[in-house]
Amino acid sequence: MNAAFVFTAVLSLACFVINTDATSGARTFSIDYKNNCFLKDGAPYQYISGSIHYSRIPRFYWKDRLLKMYMTGLNAIQIYVPWNYHETVQGVYKFSGDQDLEHFLDLANQTGLSVILRPGPYICAEWEMGGLPAWLLEKPNIILRSADPDYLQAVSNWLAMLLPKIRPWLYNNGGNIISVQVENEYGSYFACDYNYMRHLRTFFRFFLGEDVVLFTTDGNTNREMICGTLQGLYATIDFGTDTNISTAFKRQRRFEPRGPLVNSEFYTGWLDHWGDKHAQVDTQKVTKMLGEMLSMGANVNMYMFEGGTNFGYWNGADHDTRFRSVVTSYDYNAPLSEAGDPTEKLLAIRDVIKRFYPVPEGPMPPATPKFAYGFVTLQKVGNVSSLLDGLSPPGPIQSQHPLTFEEIKQYYGFVLYRTKIPRTLTEPTPLISPLNGVHDRAYVSVNGVYQGLLERDITLAMKVTGQAGDQLDVLVENMGRVNFGSKINDNKGLLSDLILGKDVLTDWLIYSLDIDGAIANGWPHSGPKYSFPSTGGGGSDGPMFYMGTLDPMGFSWDTFLKLHGWTKGQVWINGVNLGRYWSERGPQQTLYIPGPLLSPSLPNNITVLELERAPQEARVLFMDRAQLNNTADKS
Repeated sequence: MNAAFVFTAVLSLACFVINTDATSGARTFSIDYKNNCFLKDGAPYQYISGSIHYSRIPRFYWKDRLLKMYMTGLNAIQIYVPWNYHETVQGVYKFSGDQDLEHFLDLANQTGLSVILRPGPYICAEWEMGGLPAWLLEKPNIILRSADPDYLQAVSNWLAMLLPKIRPWLYNNGGNIISVQVENEYGSYFACDYNYMRHLRTFFRFFLGEDVVLFTTDGNTNREMICGTLQGLYATIDFGTDTNISTAFKRQRRFEPRGPLVNSEFYTGWLDHWGDKHAQVDTQKVTKMLGEMLSMGANVNMYMFEGGTNFGYWNGADHDTRFRSVVTSYDYNAPLSEAGDPTEKLLAIRDVIKRFYPVPEGPMPPATPKFAYGFVTLQKVGNVSSLLDGLSPPGPIQSQHPLTFEEIKQYYGFVLYRTKIPRTLTEPTPLISPLNGVHDRAYVSVNGVYQGLLERDITLAMKVTGQAGDQLDVLVENMGRVNFGSKINDNKGLLSDLILGKDVLTDWLIYSLDIDGAIANGWPHSGPKYSFPSTGGGGSDGPMFYMGTLDPMGFSWDTFLKLHGWTKGQVWINGVNLGRYWSERGPQQTLYIPGPLLSPSLPNNITVLELERAPQEARVLFMDRAQLNNTADKS
């Protein structure tokens, strides 16, 4: 008999407890501290779980991804609830369409998957500001993730909205949520505020009841476990393939002497920043450690099982020695690819699980079909400075000094700052951000002619020429707020004055740009047309819009958009923001387009905002495969 099956049988006998719930039919999920395991309906339970983020996968593919996870042999999934995804604007809650959390829970339930829920309020996840809404920063001195009164009030309002929606989905109440995490990796944050954690514990208990298993997750260090754990919340740990399993679980045992062993984030891959090499974690290392942990009776959640995509502006960023933005793809080198396709890593993981538990019979659902639609040539629309009437209908805000994104209540995307050059500059003159106040990139033009850029932590000065009274435009891009560590109070825009030569620049006109709203309403393909005399071709410098159409093919399959020769910018398909490209810096070279975003019968509108320089031949390529590493084919 297989040794793994023998171990599992022994574990079950050791952990079995005569429980009235098992004979009465009542649904329960609990911790058996005596026998170091979970109990589900009174019987021992070991979960094999994978992380999936509904916010990174279009609703129409949720069922497909969940079924693939189930067919791998998983019995549970782990999900985050990003607060800012549901309350982007304060007091306006969205729980429909791609934000329909309860529909996702229902699909998981129908598929036969239990749910480990991580509702934050902070989630990290390489997600914009770690899931915290940017409007919190309208309070300039707020201390996030602490007992700061302003923060606690906002958190309380959010949880009072969210947790009642969750309660019916708890396993004890007939749903499929078996456990709920409180906060997330709190020990890695500087505040170490136990009053904050106690407040959250009280709130979670009030809304979810005394019987639900509440837990914490923290990194594999003593400091993180000390600050991240709290009595009444079961302490779990996270670690990857570079860690000694016994050492890590000994650390968990310091904080939970009895109860199940749990690795809440076993890393199957890793994230990418712009300028990195595409991260990869060896499949053999993943499967070896997974087998060892399961043999110990440990409960394991694989982070990620499918990563998905940071559509729109939802990517996060890190700030250690400098600001580093996360790429659009959250492929994560996970068992399911960004497009939801089974990989060799998934099949190898399935083989490991088979050694311990039967996996569902039947074939693994296939990859979604892909198609290379080919090249599409784009037409130039105009530069951003010439399109403000359509992109900023309310007009500018006047201010003596620059205002941040948060101060003008534009939380994502782009803001244009406009002023006049105060004196004639006959020689190239430094434009300086002396306090590193450009968050995160600023594209500078004089009278509509591109001059260059400033970049946070990298380029704090550039040269400008012009005449007194010339129009100086500074288009600032929010590249995603910091999602981890002590610098998550990450305001965007011009945070301090710019200095041009000897002059502090003042008297600003500040344009809040609703680019997404304009494109969602059909611009630039319908409505007023703005174009340069040359309606084709590229090669222009500075922030410039381009448009084109992909002809219908009678079907709508997944595809990948490559912008070879383009520099950096944003792409929309049929009004949907696909995310950022940065072909020049990489590693990501293609943007994932889910097939259902395309029309099989009508022209598909393509809009590109190129921020630096387009190729002379302004065309894009639709491919049938992803290229996530800039060492890939340059075709």
